[in-house]
Amino acid sequence: MGSRLSRYAPPLAVMTLIFALSATPDLSSGLGAWDTLLRKLAHVTIFGVLWLTLARATHWRRPILATVVAVLYAISDEVHQTFVEGRHGTPVDVAIDSAGIALALLAWIVVTRRRNGLTSGRAASAG
Repeated sequence: MGSRLSRYAPPLAVMTLIFALSATPDLSSGLGAWDTLLRKLAHVTIFGVLWLTLARATHWRRPILATVVAVLYAISDEVHQTFVEGRHGTPVDVAIDSAGIALALLAWIVVTRRRNGLTSGRAASAG
């Protein structure tokens, strides 16, 4: 039980952070256009991190499950924001969150293929 909890603690921590930030009525920094850009980059980053922690929790064996859970959490995050005064949920933010998820998935695919290619190449040259 402890092993399972320790595997799922990181994604739960990321989800808690996302929930807390979404419950904050105003996250504006007052930086104008930079504020919008920085907040959207934060969306991409935090949902990419969420995907990575979910994929790691499943020992990298269920990337589709990690993707589905992360996208569903992105949707629930936007729904949550509709109940927070001064905030609103938008499908655009779900798309931005999904872009972060897709970038994390793509990075994992690239790293995995390179790692497997290097392993295969080493095995072939050793034999």
